[in-house]
Amino acid sequence: MLFRRFSGTLALALTLSLALPAAAQDSGRAATVNGKGISKSRVDMIAKQQTARGAPDNDQLRKSIVDQLVNFELVAQDADKKGVLRKPELQTQLEVTRMQIIFGAYMNDYFHSHPIKDEAVLAEWNRLKAARGDTEYKARHILVEKESEAKAIIEQIKKGTKFEDLARQSKDPGSKDRGGDLDWNPPGTYVKPFAAALVKLEKGKVTETPVKTDFGFHVIRLDDVRPVQFPAFEQVKPRIVQALQEQEAQKIVRDLRAKAKIE
Repeated sequence: MLFRRFSGTLALALTLSLALPAAAQDSGRAATVNGKGISKSRVDMIAKQQTARGAPDNDQLRKSIVDQLVNFELVAQDADKKGVLRKPELQTQLEVTRMQIIFGAYMNDYFHSHPIKDEAVLAEWNRLKAARGDTEYKARHILVEKESEAKAIIEQIKKGTKFEDLARQSKDPGSKDRGGDLDWNPPGTYVKPFAAALVKLEKGKVTETPVKTDFGFHVIRLDDVRPVQFPAFEQVKPRIVQALQEQEAQKIVRDLRAKAKIE
């Protein structure tokens, strides 16, 4: 149980010990394995991660961590003796892992000193709320390449042919087998010509003329309309912060690339 519980975190700790230079590891030892020390800082790091997930920080937890680190160190030493650590593919994996760790540490340090401001989060929440609107539409559509095809479909519907049956002709693979069903969505989900035609329809009605978009020509039917409640600010704040951090991280990388000489 303990091995399964800590194996992911401990594997990362082992990777760190292999990927990072010795100078990056402190001299305080929690244990010594065949003369090689296991640093207290490594144990502290893993304990911190585990307590953040709800584990109690006590002697039993730390003893379990040390025991498993000893096991990993023993395997690592034997792997070194047998030449496993000198394999090029492992060295490549370690270097990639090292770069990923540095990237994460760099961004964590940046956002620690440059946190996303509440004003920016609120502005993004308001933008998302406005884009979503307060109404969702349940629609069906049939997509064809030619306007003449769409007109012919509209005429067949007027004569009593079921929309769902005609939807089998649709070029939209995601909805054709479901009778053209697009499920519930706000108008902003769709391209502008489609959205504009959709919001003008009455429930149960079909567009009188084909709707042209970059995808082709659509015949649209509105099945239902319902009000939608946008999530409260505090409910989605963590996700918005994460999204804004990702955007900022991408900008940081773009700026670094712009200044770099990449060949």
